[in-house]
Amino acid sequence: MSSVEDARLLGELQELLEKQLSSARRGSFSVVLQLAGRCEPLVAKIAAAGLFEKPEHKAAKDRLTNLYKDLKSLLSSQQSAAAEQLKSVRKGKKTLSIYRNNI
Repeated sequence: MSSVEDARLLGELQELLEKQLSSARRGSFSVVLQLAGRCEPLVAKIAAAGLFEKPEHKAAKDRLTNLYKDLKSLLSSQQSAAAEQLKSVRKGKKTLSIYRNNI
């Protein structure tokens, strides 16, 4: 693979990860999943070519690693928030059920 092709693959993956982060911040999780599907073949090509083992791609590897960490952290915190909201809804439904049964 040429260095131009290497740079294109790494740049495309970075762009997709940045779009995933942006979509996750907006709460567009269907877009995040769609973009994740587009990332998979790129990651496979990058891994097959061993691009992250090449010293000249260390900066790109670091950027991509940080983007993945940011995305994971954001999705994890949003998952926690959703779980808390679901817990609150369940508690409210239980309270309504108790009132309804005692009327």
